[in-house]
Amino acid sequence: MIDQRVLPIRLWSNCSIQHALDQDVAYRGLVTVSIWDLHLDKMAKVWYNGEIVDWGSATVHVLTHALHYGTAVFEGVRCYRTNEGPSIFRLYDHVWRLINSAKIYLMNLGYEADEITEAIKETVKANDLDECYIRPIAFYGYGEMGVSPLRNKVDLAIAAWRWDAYLGKDTSTQGARCMVSSWRRINPLTLPPQAKCSANYANASLAKIEAVKAGYDEAIMLNTQGMVSEGTGENIFRVKRGVLSTPTAAAGILRGITRDTVIQLAADLGVECHRIEISREELYTADELFLCGTAAEITPIREVDGRLIGNGNYPITSEIQRAYNNAVHGRGKKHADWLSRVSSTDSDVRSNLAVTQIP
Repeated sequence: MIDQRVLPIRLWSNCSIQHALDQDVAYRGLVTVSIWDLHLDKMAKVWYNGEIVDWGSATVHVLTHALHYGTAVFEGVRCYRTNEGPSIFRLYDHVWRLINSAKIYLMNLGYEADEITEAIKETVKANDLDECYIRPIAFYGYGEMGVSPLRNKVDLAIAAWRWDAYLGKDTSTQGARCMVSSWRRINPLTLPPQAKCSANYANASLAKIEAVKAGYDEAIMLNTQGMVSEGTGENIFRVKRGVLSTPTAAAGILRGITRDTVIQLAADLGVECHRIEISREELYTADELFLCGTAAEITPIREVDGRLIGNGNYPITSEIQRAYNNAVHGRGKKHADWLSRVSSTDSDVRSNLAVTQIP
């Protein structure tokens, strides 16, 4: 066992090392993370292993297993302002996907689904947020080094912060500029794409870096067979002659909860939707394309690899976008069960929802 006093990490809630110097803080030998860009500096509390702690106290050791080997699973969840008060969208689905991801990596979370659900609500309440992004993360923590994590404790943390337009403030109306990445999406024979694991996002990060460096908003990843898979943190939909399509799970996608929401909303709107293989050139010839995800919500794609998509209008995307916004803000009763009020208490999540199997 390594001495726990050695090499601590501190996550600074300021936006610069200079501020630490101004406060006469000795920062040499520490890992300092700037969090200004996500406005995390104003968030006060984090749920960490069963306790609400101060933001600056939510720290890990530099020899934490997940930091070295990517052995963490997480979720991205959003809370929205509604007439019934702050409400979390499809919370149970996110909790169950976290549990399933942990199961794939043989993680014993130490908490039942209903306990995690209440912890997420507690985190939002502790930070007095009416709208926010929520990040539950479970990871193999400090203990023994080496590739196998099985003898290390699993830590569970939940943070929440305000996070507005993920792909840029104008992309929800003007559309995102995308490129097809030279990096291929992970193959299911290499890593399990249905586990929302940190290791998978090293693959996505390379594609995102490539896109940003080339001047684009986002990357679209093909699978190892050359067919469309997904964005770096979103699923993708295509519209052609009024018909909606999206890649199948066999394309190596993460079965997105927002993707499932879109499929159900499309049915409500009478829009035909298919899960099919989509080729790269079918991106270029689409009438409309859009990305969807908890962070990105519904974001139209304006161009791919310098090619304008359709005529630059997004009639079906806009219709789905409106339906999505209505659903997340609790406008209408059809999908009221998708929202969990932060102020409510659910005694047993398992009785409210069976383990989600999103196609």
